[in-house]
Amino acid sequence: MILKGRVWKFGDNISTDLICPGRYFHLRSNLPELATHVLEDADPTFPQKVQKGDFVVGGKNFGLGSSREHAPTIIKLAGVSVVLAKSFARIFFRNSINVGLPVIECDTDKFNDGDELEIDLGKGIVKDITTGYEVKVPELPKGMLNILNDGGLVEHIKKHGDFQLT
Repeated sequence: MILKGRVWKFGDNISTDLICPGRYFHLRSNLPELATHVLEDADPTFPQKVQKGDFVVGGKNFGLGSSREHAPTIIKLAGVSVVLAKSFARIFFRNSINVGLPVIECDTDKFNDGDELEIDLGKGIVKDITTGYEVKVPELPKGMLNILNDGGLVEHIKKHGDFQLT
């Protein structure tokens, strides 16, 4: 799976409250509308400017806070194809895989807003097309790649049953 997109760079400790502002709690049953507010507390221009296929790039501890499944879901609904960060909150990482949003842990210091990246999820390679910088990243386990390829855990279970997670 090879993905190309533009970088939207954020810092360390991007919480689920920054991703999915609590004041829009009433929209949790209308996820497409909730997605129009994704990350607006971290960057007010992001929801209007993000385009299908773009990448969110964070620092350390991306997705900390509550275990809201809404956070990775609305990132995906906004059109983001991958989130890269130095580290992720454990629950956010797993929720992302479960909703079909690829997440990659790597050093993100050399990526800048607006850079164009190419990511080969199968080989674990992230290339910054803008600068030529390339980094090998840990490959996701086969079971997680299968879940992502099927569009998330629910679709994976529908397709394979609940005992075929590898």
